[in-house]
Amino acid sequence: MKQFLSVHDVADIDALIAQALDYKADPLKDQNLGKNKRIALIFLNPSLRTRLSTQIAARQLGMEVMVFNIDKEGWALEFEEGAIMSGHTSEHIKDAAPILGKYFDILCIRTFPTLVNKEEDYSELYIQQFVKYAGVPVVSLESATLHPLQSLTDLMTIHEFWPNSKARPKVVLTWAPHVKPLPQCVANSFAQWMNAWGKADFVITHPEDYELDESFTHGAYITHDQNEALRDADFVYVKNWSTYRDYGKIYSNDPEWMLTEDKLSLTRNARVMHCLPVRRNVELSDEILDGPHSIVTAQAANRVWAAQAVLANILHNLV
Repeated sequence: MKQFLSVHDVADIDALIAQALDYKADPLKDQNLGKNKRIALIFLNPSLRTRLSTQIAARQLGMEVMVFNIDKEGWALEFEEGAIMSGHTSEHIKDAAPILGKYFDILCIRTFPTLVNKEEDYSELYIQQFVKYAGVPVVSLESATLHPLQSLTDLMTIHEFWPNSKARPKVVLTWAPHVKPLPQCVANSFAQWMNAWGKADFVITHPEDYELDESFTHGAYITHDQNEALRDADFVYVKNWSTYRDYGKIYSNDPEWMLTEDKLSLTRNARVMHCLPVRRNVELSDEILDGPHSIVTAQAANRVWAAQAVLANILHNLV
């Protein structure tokens, strides 16, 4: 693996899941793999699980880890080619990224969409400029359109909680209400990975006007009827996202879309997933989050092992 920006960088999803589970069983088995290697975690927006889990993963591989919140601690970066830098930006990515590439062996980047300019966001300008100029492997800690480490974790968690390897689980991604417009990153990425994995019956349900980019959802069954989607589900992934076509808007905030125990009665005792952070009693009810169906905490804990598998693959390629 030379970089990790999407599922397209993964040659064998099942092998990567198996590797993550191996690290969960024996976290320090490759504790010298990253000896004398440095990794930078560069954040253009906040993080909790992604930051801490990736730090832990890198250290368990023996790497020296540095974290830099560039939005708070560094110069404002310019990403546009040919920009006349007479505004608020102080340093061009052309100058910053090559230096970071000299300081570190791997760069991990977390960016965030504007939710204003769809063309710019979906061009993945920010992370692609790091890839173009850094000269070292880049790992996405979330980009404008995708969150691949989260998605690898999600598939790992489904694999772990689905003991019946001969049957295909029904996995439902359901939209949920939220108080503000959120990116499509997690939903896009989960759909992309589920469709590439191809080992589940995958359904997406959302209100009208919340369609995602078809390049990520192609292969899924999509319905506006949440009850239909939930019927006989084995896993239910709850996530909000804003509109894609009329970009970054909230058209509906219908509380009827919040997942409850009554709705779960339509499923086959489905496990409930969420990437966190979660707005309690808006996206998901307390009764779900604190009840026996929730695997949200286990899902978040798996972030460490997913990150460790990805970093190990990249380190093997560096040796």
